Amino acid sequence: MLGCRNRWHRRCTSTPTVGRALAIAVCALVLLCAPAAADPRPQFDNFCTPAIPGLEELSGMAAIGDKYYALGDSGTDDKLAVLDGNCGLVRWLNVPVDPYDTEDVAAFEGQLWLSDTGDNLRRRDTVSLTSMSPDDGSGELHRLTYPDGKHDAEALLIEPAGRPLIVTKEFSGPAGIYVPTGDTRITDLPSPGPAPLQRVGQVDLRKPTATGQTGPSPLVTGGAVSADGTVIALRTYSDVFLFAVPGGDFVKALTTGTPVVVTPRPQPQGESVTFTPAGDLLVGSETGGDGKPFPPLQILRGATALVAPVAAPHEREIDTGPHTWIWVAGVGSAVVIGGVVGAFALRRRRKL
Repeated sequence: MLGCRNRWHRRCTSTPTVGRALAIAVCALVLLCAPAAADPRPQFDNFCTPAIPGLEELSGMAAIGDKYYALGDSGTDDKLAVLDGNCGLVRWLNVPVDPYDTEDVAAFEGQLWLSDTGDNLRRRDTVSLTSMSPDDGSGELHRLTYPDGKHDAEALLIEPAGRPLIVTKEFSGPAGIYVPTGDTRITDLPSPGPAPLQRVGQVDLRKPTATGQTGPSPLVTGGAVSADGTVIALRTYSDVFLFAVPGGDFVKALTTGTPVVVTPRPQPQGESVTFTPAGDLLVGSETGGDGKPFPPLQILRGATALVAPVAAPHEREIDTGPHTWIWVAGVGSAVVIGGVVGAFALRRRRKL
């Protein structure tokens, strides 16, 4: 025994041995209580590069089958590029109406829908959605009017039941959410209209700052819906916000849900976003200026799987977060320490 002058000495102490055991047990406690290494952030990969004249201002994309439909914004939005899975140009489709400022593209029931809702100067009396066949480019104009003044908008979402949502691009405060009055399906909108819109909510993507105040408003530059309608994506110039959709209610998801935020590698001016049929997330960008190289499309594989389904109330009551595991580990380690100390104390008494 360490610290003893002889084996019969009554004042012999085993403190160093107990101390060593305590040190080992404390180390176990520290290891158990230390938070596990965080999962690596989801990584975007390069998909392909649409180096096609006419897509320098890529603003909207949609996927139907194995084809991608890409559109530039104001000035280059009179035709739609049909791309294959390698960003090769299959053909151009002429937009069926004269656009003003088309900012997004969505697909619904095999048809394309162009969101001609851009209004940087807030001077349009009407905005519009344009239906378009992916086969021959035929389609119709459907004008819309806001109930509360003029707005700039670059994101179009279409619910599985067919109701369209327009999400505005706001420089300050939350983005507004607008739908046709009477919850009209997009395929039932009058042509040429206009049909009135109503505001049904807002989505706040602002992040808290270190002082607890909300930060600047990120600008919503595009939107997309997964093929099964269970995940919404809203993108800004820097991030993509993925929302789980409880029961198909897009407005509830956007106004009350907590998004999963994923960040592509920096893009010159990221505006386009879509889901592949397999649930991957595809984001694109403008070149950022004349003569600059075309940036690659980036893909986040399995993006829809990152969004956890909304838990039932009884499931939400079960806390399986890191603090719970720390508490359990702490209790368990305390028991271990107590057992070690007790065992060495008993051994000491027997040897004495």
